[in-house]
Amino acid sequence: MLIDLSQAVGNYFGDVFQKMSWVVVLGYVGQLLFTMRFVVQWIASERAGKSVIPMAFWFFSIGGGLVLLGYALYIKDPVFILGQSFGVFVYMRNLYFIRRDKSGAVAA
Repeated sequence: MLIDLSQAVGNYFGDVFQKMSWVVVLGYVGQLLFTMRFVVQWIASERAGKSVIPMAFWFFSIGGGLVLLGYALYIKDPVFILGQSFGVFVYMRNLYFIRRDKSGAVAA
């Protein structure tokens, strides 16, 4: 039983790595950028001792979202395309609000 499970797991990962191509690497890069936003947010919050969302969070969100959107467009996955398109819009909108508030504070 254990040998069958081990062989099944080995076959699964063998199939996964056989499918490696530039587009899969692109997907991994996008996912890495997207994951980094949580790492940045976690570190900033730990340092401040409270929940903090630094600007880098939004830049990693936009970068990862755009790369993953490109990946989704290439593999023609409509669910993934819709999800990433909406996400990128929200991240850009948040950056707009942050910059607008900073500009307003400087003008006042």
